[in-house]
Amino acid sequence: MLRLLRKVTLNTVIALTAFGNLTNPAFAKDITVFAAASLTDAIQTAAAAYEEATGDHVRLSLASSSTLARQIAAGAPADIYISANQKWMTWLEDQNLIRLGSRHNLLANSLVLIAPADSPIEPFEITATTELTSLISARDRIAVGDPDHVPAGIYAKQALTSMGQWDVVDPRLARADNVRAALALVERGEAPLGIVYRTDAKISKAVKIIGTFPKDSHPAITYPVALVGDQKSHAAGKLLLWLLGDDAGNIFTDYGFEPIAFTQAGTSVK
Repeated sequence: MLRLLRKVTLNTVIALTAFGNLTNPAFAKDITVFAAASLTDAIQTAAAAYEEATGDHVRLSLASSSTLARQIAAGAPADIYISANQKWMTWLEDQNLIRLGSRHNLLANSLVLIAPADSPIEPFEITATTELTSLISARDRIAVGDPDHVPAGIYAKQALTSMGQWDVVDPRLARADNVRAALALVERGEAPLGIVYRTDAKISKAVKIIGTFPKDSHPAITYPVALVGDQKSHAAGKLLLWLLGDDAGNIFTDYGFEPIAFTQAGTSVK
């Protein structure tokens, strides 16, 4: 898979050069990563691989990007933040809460329509003429991350708006606190349809993808990553470079994400 080659900022590279032998327990560090809920399985696997390679301990806090951003703004101790959209990263950047020059686009995703695995609805092509509410009964709802603040829901609103369906679909939504909660509603059969990321659908055996929203119906789904705060953490800088590298990229690819950035320096940890 082709990836966009990005140059890491000088400050980040300088931070890396201060490292000693990270596999030595005497130098092991704790690193706290705040990551969007849609990254749960992939980032857990990546964190475990990084811990094994370096001896550092990665603490994960997983929730909606908006919740995590607000926690960081309130003073929560995070070293790295990975958002499911640009909005909440920019919100923190505007408050000078992320490290200057450390922001990079990490991953890409796509938006899909799902149904329970045993649903009689067959896969179809979603177009501007698709009427989603015609697929459900009058009492049913379509599960989605809350469009007021959850990135997956925001993308869903943008897609439905561009298709001219938002006003019709909006009253029929079951709004969840994050995209994984929306997925769970469909998994349990509490909602006959849901709008989630492709990667969420991929990790669940209880749902199936019945359609993919056109890429031109919403902005590109990208996950930015950045260091949090002003205090320079060499351990966090090292992990950031690893997340942007091939080793982490291969893990993210296994979970259906598309890595869109990698570095020439520090792509593997020995």
